[in-house]
Amino acid sequence: MSTQNPKVSRRTLFAGAGTVGAVAVATSMLPQVQDLAPQASKKAKPERGGGYELSEHVKRYYKTTLV
Repeated sequence: MSTQNPKVSRRTLFAGAGTVGAVAVATSMLPQVQDLAPQASKKAKPERGGGYELSEHVKRYYKTTLV
């Protein structure tokens, strides 16, 4: 039986190094991105059910449906 000696081409080596570098940059930036994201404020649940709120984007949608 012959033993196969797999060779890593220069192109594969540089592609792998570039991928590792891109992943390292992305992971180092991740905590900073989370800090910049706006935090959603939680509202108390309505006592009698429902919970529908007529917000600005809903009003804008209703304006677009007028004939």
